[in-house]
Formats: sequence, structure tokens, C-alpha cells
Amino acid sequence: MSGVVEARIAELGLTLPEVVPPLATYQPAVRSGAYVYTAGQLPMVQGKLPVTGKVGAEVSAEQAKELAATCALNALAAVKSVVGDLDKIARVVKVVGFVASAPDFTAQPGVLNGASELLGEVLGDKGVHARSAVGVAVLPLDAPVEIEVQVELLPS
Repeated sequence: MSGVVEARIAELGLTLPEVVPPLATYQPAVRSGAYVYTAGQLPMVQGKLPVTGKVGAEVSAEQAKELAATCALNALAAVKSVVGDLDKIARVVKVVGFVASAPDFTAQPGVLNGASELLGEVLGDKGVHARSAVGVAVLPLDAPVEIEVQVELLPS
């Protein structure tokens, strides 16, 4: 039986995906004390990137915002793979987002709102977090967006 958080994901018409397998030598998420840190999460859907390229060139800002939400959903799946139950999340502490950007693209914060809004919709006040939005030249597999998430867990 899914918990409250997973029920909310379903209410939103979304499905918590399988954890995206690592592309290299790392773990999708690790726990350290009361925190879980995810590796960078790409917007993989069923093992593939739905779109590639630079935001502001081959990828629109609106498309990238949707991809950032997919990254956040993948991050939640990575957290669940470590703790077993998303209801153990006390709060999202920090989101760091990377946007593969065309040279003149400067709307990285708007793109990352896709991830922030999804976390807020799913977790309510627990989804409010600090965030960094960074424009970069290229991301793995030519992905437009990548995010990493840090969550604090409820005391056991």
C-alpha cells in the first residue's frame, strides 16, 4: 500500500518511476544520518531522454521546465529506493539544478521552477527548499536539465 506522498503523486496523475540506473560508478541516492542526497537526476522516462539539446536553442524554456519536473520525480524515486517510504521525508532541504543553456539563455531559475513546483505539489510545505539554478555548457547524454536533491528525514 502506498503512503500519503505516493497517493498525492497518483492524485496529480503522475507515477513514481523506477529508479534510473546509474550511468557510471555511483549510487542514485545515499543516506547519511538524517539526510538523503540524490545523485544528479536526468529527465529520463522509461530509460530514455524524451528530448536532448540546449535550452534556448533546441529545447524551449517551457519544455525544459517540464523536464525539470520529471527530474524531481526521478529524485523522489531515488530517495524512496534508500528509505523505502516517502512519508519519512521531513522536508526537502536543497535542490541544485543544472540547465544546459544556449549562450544567451538566462532564465535558468524559471526552468528549475518545474522541479520546485512539483516538489511543492507533492509534499506541500515539506517541499519548500533552498535552491541553486546553474547554467552549464553541456550535461550527460546531452540532457537539457539535471537536478540533485537533499532531503531531511523524520526522526525514526
